[in-house]
Amino acid sequence: MFTKILIANRGEIACRVIKTARKMGIKTVAVFSEADRDARHVALADEAVYIGPAPSRESYLVADKIIAACKQTGAQAVHPGYGFLSENEEFAKRVEDEGITFIGPKHYSIAAMGDKIASKKLAKEAKVNTIPGWNDAIESAERAVSIAKDIGYPVMIKASAGGGGKGLRVAFNDKEAFEGFTSCRNEARNSFGDDRVFIEKFVEEPRHIEIQVLGDSHGNVIYLNERECSIQRRHQKVIEEAPSPFISDATRKAMGEQAVALAKAVKYQSAGTVEFVVGKDQSFYFLEMNTRLQVEHPVTECITGLDLVELMIRVAAGEKLPLTQADVKRNGWAIECRINAEDPFRNFLPSTGRLVRFQPPRESMWASDTEHLFGVRVDTGVQEGGEIPMFYDSMIAKLIVHGTDRNDAIAKMREALNGFVIRGISSNIPFQAALLAHPKFVAGDFNTGFIAEHYGKGFRAEDVQHADPDFLVALAAFVNRRALERSAGITGQLRGHEFKVGDEYVVVRLDAAGNHHRQPVKVRDYRIDDGHAVIETNGKTYEVQSRWHLGGARIRGTVNGKAFTAQVERGVGKNPIAIGISHNGTRIDALVLTPRTAELHALMPYKAPPDMSKYLLSPMPGLLVDVAVQPGQKVQAGERLAVIEAMKMENVLFAAADGIVGKVLATKGESLVVDQPIVEFEK
Repeated sequence: MFTKILIANRGEIACRVIKTARKMGIKTVAVFSEADRDARHVALADEAVYIGPAPSRESYLVADKIIAACKQTGAQAVHPGYGFLSENEEFAKRVEDEGITFIGPKHYSIAAMGDKIASKKLAKEAKVNTIPGWNDAIESAERAVSIAKDIGYPVMIKASAGGGGKGLRVAFNDKEAFEGFTSCRNEARNSFGDDRVFIEKFVEEPRHIEIQVLGDSHGNVIYLNERECSIQRRHQKVIEEAPSPFISDATRKAMGEQAVALAKAVKYQSAGTVEFVVGKDQSFYFLEMNTRLQVEHPVTECITGLDLVELMIRVAAGEKLPLTQADVKRNGWAIECRINAEDPFRNFLPSTGRLVRFQPPRESMWASDTEHLFGVRVDTGVQEGGEIPMFYDSMIAKLIVHGTDRNDAIAKMREALNGFVIRGISSNIPFQAALLAHPKFVAGDFNTGFIAEHYGKGFRAEDVQHADPDFLVALAAFVNRRALERSAGITGQLRGHEFKVGDEYVVVRLDAAGNHHRQPVKVRDYRIDDGHAVIETNGKTYEVQSRWHLGGARIRGTVNGKAFTAQVERGVGKNPIAIGISHNGTRIDALVLTPRTAELHALMPYKAPPDMSKYLLSPMPGLLVDVAVQPGQKVQAGERLAVIEAMKMENVLFAAADGIVGKVLATKGESLVVDQPIVEFEK
């Protein structure tokens, strides 16, 4: 067994590998770029080596620097994690040539499966079901259109070296095929240094179901059940679960056996995933094989009780698999939510910056621990006070729960999301909460088009309907009552003029449009010692008990005898006395006032925000890659104005209306903040 391994990655996956290595008594070496100097994976590892500037092409993607770091530290093996160099056959081969072990499959297996064109042909030979399509590289956008017409729309345009949603478009007509081919080619060239693109039939109403396989160097290959990954937004997985609520035991067995046949055909050693698209009649077709550890591997670890990273390391060290197909368990139900640094209310644009607060829910399961299951686990590479840089992907953490059945897992996940505190940047937690509450998700009735179908016009606050909105109002009144108690207890008050706390209040809910909804609330029977109060509003009574303290971002307690977890933010926006309450994906911002103060507040004039319609504003933080217009230029609605790059994705900004460019206020190569003006139009 190795005594020291280097992790050629960053973020949560680097931290995840370090945990298993520590359990196995193996020392670890982290590598880091300029942007990751203070990152969590650097602090967790036994040693750390600096490998270059922030952009990944100058650090994490430079094989020479990784190999030099191995030699410098005496690391005998490299774990590549996922992304970066994990599926780069040249890197795997070079590592092996230098006498270092690659903790992953052999370079020839990566080569066979990493090229999506070659892998399709191989899958056919191994008698694995495949989708109709054009499996040779396409030389031009015009040729792409003619091939797409032959196959029949809709088609999927994919980069041969693609992955993680990069270099992938679905086209429903000639225009989309032409533009999609060009975009895919550019994204593939920039992300993978390989601009080959191919086209295949897009299966409508498809499910994305993948089989986890595991092989050793002695010719043994097994499959560890399936993962359901159909909840996707723009081809990026959002929620993953194991097992799938859709497929039958017979389909599971058939898919598993085909996945094993394919792995054996390429002499696969290590953990890998065979992805299938599954039709509503349970017909399934091979999509691709990911020759690495997947982001969503924890759900498989929960239901099988196996540590996949440990098995990868053992196989790489030449050990035989410690179990056979008959030993593979399927116990309970696991769900993973990807917690991303993106603003769901601004069309999921990246959100970078400092994590002012980062308090994950209480964990009862841990990565690398196969003993403590049926709980909550958080895999993350960040910590409170850390930065979310713009150079890498947007994932902050993975929240994993393991329940006795699917309903239990959904309930656990909703409660865990309620207790996940992230401040300073936006996250997709409200969106995850809405998905988990959607009746079709709860019923297991969904496919890969689920998010596009139900949230096609983006995600709005109104899309999350709280089961009991008055509870949020009652909670705001309770929080205010706890805060007032401190004011009442301040010493040195003038006798006879002490601060008195009343029972009657008005909760004024605020919204962006300046509308105020007023709701009378009575708070009685308040006890300071155990935080008990009875709150009456809108004809309902809430008996709340909580020892929440001022400054606590989370509030836990009971309401009418039932446990709850919610979040509190005092001082919302520019209003220092406003209270924000979040629960089950719904948030209210409110003022809790005495009846007289509420009367006076109603007379206050509303100050409308300034009109910014004559500016093109940056919708997110990022790098201004291109400004396509000049002062005096006439532009038409829909015309391309600028391109911003953040978190490995290019975002094109288009003109909302016809106009004339007055001034260009930002320059190419500039780092922009949210709502920074880029172009000013003449009125």
